[in-house]
Amino acid sequence: MNADEKIWRYLKSAGLNDFGVAGLMGNLFAESGLNPKSLQNTFERSLGYTDDTYTQAVDKGTYKNFIYDKAGYGLAQWTYWSRKRDLYNFARKRGTSIGDLTMQMEYLLGELRAYGLATKLTNAKSVREASDLILLQFEKPRDQSDAVQRKRASYGQQYYDKYSAEAVAAKNAAEQKVAEQKAAASGENSALADVVILSPNHSGKRTHIIDTVSIHCMAGNLSVERCGQLFQNKSMRASSNYGIDSDGRIGLYVEEANRSWCTSSSSNDNRAITIEVANDGGAETGWHVSDKAYRSLISLLVDICQRNHIPKLLWQGDKSLIGQTNKQNMTVHRWFANKACPGAYLYSLHPKIAADVNARLEAKEDEEMSYEQSYEQWKEYMEMYRKELQGGLPAAWSKDARDWAVGIGMFNGVGKDEDGNTMYAWRDTTTREQIASLFYRFARWLGKA
Repeated sequence: MNADEKIWRYLKSAGLNDFGVAGLMGNLFAESGLNPKSLQNTFERSLGYTDDTYTQAVDKGTYKNFIYDKAGYGLAQWTYWSRKRDLYNFARKRGTSIGDLTMQMEYLLGELRAYGLATKLTNAKSVREASDLILLQFEKPRDQSDAVQRKRASYGQQYYDKYSAEAVAAKNAAEQKVAEQKAAASGENSALADVVILSPNHSGKRTHIIDTVSIHCMAGNLSVERCGQLFQNKSMRASSNYGIDSDGRIGLYVEEANRSWCTSSSSNDNRAITIEVANDGGAETGWHVSDKAYRSLISLLVDICQRNHIPKLLWQGDKSLIGQTNKQNMTVHRWFANKACPGAYLYSLHPKIAADVNARLEAKEDEEMSYEQSYEQWKEYMEMYRKELQGGLPAAWSKDARDWAVGIGMFNGVGKDEDGNTMYAWRDTTTREQIASLFYRFARWLGKA
């Protein structure tokens, strides 16, 4: 069990409600990164200690100025001498290290009760309410601006979304629903589907074998869940067999055995597997699709062809060949209705789509992944990892350095979040050109460039 889960469970057992726990934890994260051994960064150099060596020295008694050194320490960055004295005495009474997590949680709860805040956290009605309560009445940092309030509340919201009873129930319900839908769907559909939202909009069993595929564009950047929700509306009289969103996730909406309502053609829909693909670009881009969506499209098409005994995909871009599947077994919506679907981007990619699918179909099943395939997969994983890093919370120990670097203009940010705050991607990787730019900005700040 990691530290944040331990803290969540401990505070819940003490009677705080989910909002109260989340708001408190968001502030503790901002103060210490939830590290009970955290020594205030600005004192590490002046005292000559790290988090661990400071803790060890206090425990052993070789450092004797813990109470009066004015250095913030622990989960809540206790600083004032009387609070550090009480923390020190509490640890001695418990017989634990000054950096013990459980001991500090007990001490923290005692302070909250003494200040009359524990009851308020037990009755908090939102994460923001609880977060502001701790920020303004307990931590009381120098900067208490609205931006700081929103930032700390956002930290707390992440813990709420991860551990609250509401979040856990929603996650369990979603997983149960997907499991039930997958169980209800026949075994003749793709196992690649991440989500199953079966639409009532279909004609029942097909009147033709599956020998064709029709790729469509959503004309919007919909998630597979949102697309599935739209297909629940009977008045729309629209559906597809599958959908793919910009994250590469796949949804099943109409079982392959049934005819979807997708291409404005009964004859085509009866023989084609129809696939809606989300667009991360608008009409001006030709309804562009993401790389992740494209890779999932290729994988899904390979799976469809293998299970439905389609030896290869054929494309000539010739409307007159509709139904002549020995010459062309890929169709587009624009051939059956006055529409631009699947958009200029996907339409232009049809030769490549056929080639990429066929290359996979022709590969031996037991053949090891090629260098090119391994490289592409590695790039995809790296992209996912970098996004995870960019969205990660910065560690508390770097706060002073981050504030200084931003203050002198070394870091300008990588964009704005939905609240208009500058994003710095603190935990992302760094390129050499970025390092060169940082040195250049620093040199300019020194007046030497």
